[in-house]
Amino acid sequence: MDRTPLKARAWLVGIAALCGIWLVQNGAAVRTAAPQPSTAEAFTAGPGPRPGTRVAEPLRASEPVRIRIPGIGVDAPLTGLGLRADGSLDAPPAEDRNLAGWFEDGTPPGAKGTAVVAGHVDNAEGPSVFYGLGSLKKGAGIEIDRGDGRTAVFAVDAVEVYENDAFPDKRVYGATPHASLRLITCGGGFNRETGYQGNVVAYAHLTEVR
Repeated sequence: MDRTPLKARAWLVGIAALCGIWLVQNGAAVRTAAPQPSTAEAFTAGPGPRPGTRVAEPLRASEPVRIRIPGIGVDAPLTGLGLRADGSLDAPPAEDRNLAGWFEDGTPPGAKGTAVVAGHVDNAEGPSVFYGLGSLKKGAGIEIDRGDGRTAVFAVDAVEVYENDAFPDKRVYGATPHASLRLITCGGGFNRETGYQGNVVAYAHLTEVR
């Protein structure tokens, strides 16, 4: 069952408030903000795996413990994220630059439905775990180690960027008939006063189990 909530829009606002801290403080010494996806990495025919792409059978639910994205040098533990009192999803602790979080009341990565993993783009000390998310390409691999000892392997279907006031909740969080994954960090336009103005979302689906 896909339990991913469409309430997560409020959570994204919370993450945006924590994004771009290092860049705001050090903008004069930084040539560019974090990489942003090009239009070539967006979907061309709606969300979902590309025709001819392998789609593996979903696994039983199991807690994810680690995420690896070789293409952008990510190798980080995962922590569970719950809901705040206002119903929005909490964010990973910003002080740990190499930590991502998954919504533990939603779909675990590898199970049927839409799993959500979030990571900061930076903190006050420098780039964080998902700083390079916008540079991912279609077909890139994502590996998630699970508590049951298995590794769920995903392939990126698309990487898109949205401004905060145009975030497509249903497109990102909607239920899917296969095992899907969404990786989210800050992105979009960058303002030296307030940081990033939107979010980068990488869409992926399960292709292999090891």
